[in-house]
Amino acid sequence: YDHVDENMKDYDDINVLLAFYEYEDYSGWAFVLFERNGLLYEVNGSHCSCYGLEGQWEPEETSVEALRHRIQAGNLGSGYGGWFADDLQKILNKWEA
Repeated sequence: YDHVDENMKDYDDINVLLAFYEYEDYSGWAFVLFERNGLLYEVNGSHCSCYGLEGQWEPEETSVEALRHRIQAGNLGSGYGGWFADDLQKILNKWEA
């Protein structure tokens, strides 16, 4: 797995705040929130029975405001289990403090 180790060198300085993965009936969804150099980033991915999560690690800069808006006005965190939004809100509250 040398290619994995090589790719991870770019992420030695990140602080993962939340990583969520859930699946149901051969499909799944992943969300990762991390901090790097004082900025928030998120990564989203999904898969079905035919395709995996490969090639979807594309961090995007985000903000507390954007994440809160997507929780309240959208469906971020309301996936299969429903606990994800509560945990994300707690992390966002700590981040602002």
